Amino acid sequence: MGLMAVSVRTIQTAVPSTVLHQDQVRDVFASQPGLTRLGTRLVTASFDGSGIDTRYTVIDELTLDTQSEDPTFFDLESGRLLAPSTGVRNELYIERATELYVEAGRKALEAVPDLQASDITHVVTVSCTGFFAPGPDYVLVRQLGLAPSTLRYHVGFMGCYAAFPALRMAKSFCEADPDAVVLVVSAELCTLHVRSSNEPDQIVASSVFADGAAAAIVTARPLPASTTPTLDLDFFESVLTPVGEGDMAWKIGDEGFEMVLSSYVPKIIDEHITGALEPLLARAPELAEAPSEAITHWAIHPGGRSILDKVEAKLGLLEKQLVPSRRVLREHGNMSSATILFVLKDILESAEASSEQGPERVCAMAFGPGLTVETGLMTVRPAAVS
Repeated sequence: MGLMAVSVRTIQTAVPSTVLHQDQVRDVFASQPGLTRLGTRLVTASFDGSGIDTRYTVIDELTLDTQSEDPTFFDLESGRLLAPSTGVRNELYIERATELYVEAGRKALEAVPDLQASDITHVVTVSCTGFFAPGPDYVLVRQLGLAPSTLRYHVGFMGCYAAFPALRMAKSFCEADPDAVVLVVSAELCTLHVRSSNEPDQIVASSVFADGAAAAIVTARPLPASTTPTLDLDFFESVLTPVGEGDMAWKIGDEGFEMVLSSYVPKIIDEHITGALEPLLARAPELAEAPSEAITHWAIHPGGRSILDKVEAKLGLLEKQLVPSRRVLREHGNMSSATILFVLKDILESAEASSEQGPERVCAMAFGPGLTVETGLMTVRPAAVS
């Protein structure tokens, strides 16, 4: 790699307008016909123990205040969650994911005034909650006015860790071509696939998943000094744990995509997280001896509260080091692949508020089907003094 660092110049986010208040949605799910007594107890426990206050959804019927004439997902009058087909759910994905991709992408372009739409050389889109072609990569080129020759890639169906392969691709493109400017956009509409169920996996999924999009601009171009903090992408590593293949999965069913999320996931992460971090820390030996002290910021994918609790305890992290992850979980829920970008944006904003700080290291981490642990080592660079 040359001397020029590959850096994230901005991270911008977008969410749908409908807010889910966790206590209200809990009551809807707990009152569904067909729930067993145990199912009702699991709903209450999952929602109340989630660490979430609010989430966002593209399902406008879940505003819980207006009866739709022809309800598709939720009938307010009867209080019943409906069971639309996968095709119906995917049609809404095409419409609403498009809006979020474009909104997040446009915000990212506007946040870097030294770059124009014509400067973007590559687009990488990320999603595991819907499909269409020509896809979101095409939509971004057309609607943001990017060059028709823009190189386009889609990272599909990898789950919660997929922003890492996308950022790793962006870094590789920039190392191969120092003039490259890569727009990475993740959009996930997880709530399209929630349903009433007595199955613990489905209950947990309905209590944590949410909708949102995030966009990052990655480049090694020597642009004018940034007036906001930036994030150097130092190293990435990917590790498959020896167990857990069947404990986290995502399949296409007839009534939406179906989640497998076993209660063993936090235990698997607890047992294997230290080993999964070793290859990353080996890239920066100066951090390996006491990573929790040498690395200021920890961007942990908030797959759920119990996962954050396990990571904090196992790695000996300070409470304040998990504040960004817990805040994103509390305010936005688990938006699958977009979530880690929300956490990194929170870290960049906290760096902006702390005016006298020098470069600080960030360890980012997400988990997904496989069981896959993706990690990244990054450096927050302070904003140029204006």
